[in-house]
Amino acid sequence: MKILRFLVVVLCVAGLSSPSRSQGKSPAQIARGTNYIETRVYSDADNARILKLYDGLRVADVSDGMDMVGLPGTGLVDPAIHPDWVDRQTLSHQFRGIAITARYVPTQRLDRPLPGEKFADWEGNFYTAYSHEAFSGIIKPGSVVVIDDVEDKDVGSIGSFNILFWKSLGAVAVVTDATSRDTDEIAIEKVPLYLRGKGRGIRPGRNELESVNRPVAIGGVLVCPGDVVVGDADGVIVVPREKAEQVAGFARAILIKDKEGRTNLYKKAGMEPDNTVNK
Repeated sequence: MKILRFLVVVLCVAGLSSPSRSQGKSPAQIARGTNYIETRVYSDADNARILKLYDGLRVADVSDGMDMVGLPGTGLVDPAIHPDWVDRQTLSHQFRGIAITARYVPTQRLDRPLPGEKFADWEGNFYTAYSHEAFSGIIKPGSVVVIDDVEDKDVGSIGSFNILFWKSLGAVAVVTDATSRDTDEIAIEKVPLYLRGKGRGIRPGRNELESVNRPVAIGGVLVCPGDVVVGDADGVIVVPREKAEQVAGFARAILIKDKEGRTNLYKKAGMEPDNTVNK
C-alpha cells in the first residue's frame, strides 16, 4: 500500500511539472517570455462578412445571443467603461467592429528630461521609442481599437488628434479600460469612445507600449484580436470570433421580434414609431 501511494504521488508531481514541456517550450525559451494564446488573423472579406451580420444589433440583443450559445455573462464589459458621449437622435455613438488590441503598461523610465535636456526632445523621443502607436499600421475599415492601459494613472493616451487619425484610417470606435483627454473635442468629432474616466497627462514618463494584437483584458473581459465588439449606451460586449456567426443569428431574431412588438405598442398607444423600429 505504501508503495502504491508513493507511485501515485510521483505520478501527480510528474503531471504537475509537465505542462510547460507539453507546449514544446524549453525552460530557457519560457524564461525569455512565452505567449500561450495564439493570435489568429482573419481576411478583410471575412471581417466584412461578419460585420454585416451585426449591422444594427444592440448590446442587449448580442448579450441574449451569447446566453443562447451557452455563454451567459461572458463578454459583458464592466459598465464602468461607458460611452464618453451619447447621441440620442441618430445613435451615432453606437458601433460594431472587429477588435485590434494594444497594451500599455506603467513605465519604469525617467518621467522627466535629464538636466540640460530640452523637454520637447525628451518628450518626442519617449513617444517615438517607447510610448508609440504601432497598432495604427493595422487599423482598417471596421476596426475597433481596444486599449488595455494604466487605469490608475492620470494619463490621456487617447486625445482628439490621435483618435481622429485612427478614424481616418477606418476605425469605427475606441474602447479603453483607462482614460482619455480632450473629451470635449472628441464629442464634437463624433468618434465613438468608451472609457473608464478622464485623463489629462501625456504618455511620456507614464506608460509605454507593451504589445500589439495580443489578447488583453478590458473591464474583466478577454478581448482577442478578431473578436467582434459592440457598443451602445448600455455599454460594451465582446463576442469570441468562433461564436460570432452563431451569436449574430440569435441576436438578429431577437431584434426583429422586439421591433415588431414595439411597433404594435406604438400603434396601440397612438404614438409615432421612433427611428429604432423603422430601421
